Amino acid sequence: MAVKKEVKTSLIKKHALHEKDTGSPEVQVALLSQKIERLSGHLKVHKKDNSSRRGLLQMVGKRRRLLTYLKKKDPARFEKASKKLTIK
Repeated sequence: MAVKKEVKTSLIKKHALHEKDTGSPEVQVALLSQKIERLSGHLKVHKKDNSSRRGLLQMVGKRRRLLTYLKKKDPARFEKASKKLTIK
């Protein structure tokens, strides 16, 4: 269920703050969002895959924590990132 390299690099370029940025909260949230979308599609087909469901819930929790951190640290960056990713 890993994200393809091309998709991952394009997401990093799109959300990076500077040229060599790979670990900012915006990039991490974008990558987690991509993984969550893929895993959600998998779970629609395989409804009884509880181990994948647990992983999905962990990813959603991690994304929520990163967004909370970003909101506390810099609300303007949070608003920009949430609009870009269409996250509430």
